[in-house]
Amino acid sequence: MTHSTSQVDTFRHIPLQPFGRVVEAPSGDARITDIPVTALTRWTEESRVLVLRGFELMGKEEFADYCRLWGEILKWEPGEVIDLIVEENPRNYLFASGDVPFHWDGAFVEADPRYFFFQCLDATPGVGGETVFSDTTAVYRDAPVEERERWAELSLTYTTEKMVHYGGETTEKLVAQHPATAVPVLRFAEPLDPSVYKNPVHVSVDGVEEAEAGTFLASLAERLHRPEYCYAHDWRKGDILIADNFALVHGRNAFNGPTTRHLQRVEVI
Repeated sequence: MTHSTSQVDTFRHIPLQPFGRVVEAPSGDARITDIPVTALTRWTEESRVLVLRGFELMGKEEFADYCRLWGEILKWEPGEVIDLIVEENPRNYLFASGDVPFHWDGAFVEADPRYFFFQCLDATPGVGGETVFSDTTAVYRDAPVEERERWAELSLTYTTEKMVHYGGETTEKLVAQHPATAVPVLRFAEPLDPSVYKNPVHVSVDGVEEAEAGTFLASLAERLHRPEYCYAHDWRKGDILIADNFALVHGRNAFNGPTTRHLQRVEVI
C-alpha cells in the first residue's frame, strides 16, 4: 500500500523525553518506504532517535536493501543484518543478559556508521533490557566553557581483543564534529571491567595524568548517564528505530528476567 504525501502528513508525531520522536501510522498498515528517505533523515537529525510504529516489519534481505537507500552498509562477520538475541553461552557481552555500557558503534572498524537501524521482531514486556541513548551534543552544550576547552585537547585510546576484523586498538579525539550538523559531539566508550564483561575494553587518556584517568573517565560517564541526557527505549514488538550514531552514545540496561526479545540491526556508513 502506498500513501500519498497528504496521507504521510497525517502520521502522528509524538515527542519523547528528553529527546526522540515516535511516528505512528494511524491505520497500522504503513510501510517505511511510504515516507521519503529525505524526510526520515531530517527527522532523525532533529530528534536523534526516531521510532516508527504501525509500520510493517521487513524480511531480512528487504531490511538490508531498504537501508542501502540511506548509504553503504557496514558488513560484520555474521552479515549485513545482525540478529540480537540473548544467548546462554554468549561469545560477546552484547549477547549476554547483563548491561551494556555506553559506546558508539564502529570504534574498531574503518568507517563509523552514520545511522543504525533496528527492527523488533519480538519483545518481552517488563523484564528490562531497555536500549539507552545519551545525547552527547547536549552534554557538550551544557558543560562549562573551561571543561569543553579541556575536552577538546584530549584523545582516548581504546584497546580490546582482536576478533576477526573487530577489535585491536584505536585512538579518537574526545570531541569531534557531527558530519551533517557540524555541532560538537563526544566520542566516548566506557571502560569494561574484565571481571564483569566478556571482551573487555581498556581506555587510556592522552592529556590526563595516569593517576587521574580513572576519576576523569568515571566523571565523564556519570555526566553522560544523567537522566536529563538519556532516553531509555522500552521495546515493543513491531518497533522500527533509527538512531544517529554520531550524536549519541548508547548502551543497554540489564535484563531482570527471561526474555524472548529479538532485534535485528543494520548499520549505514
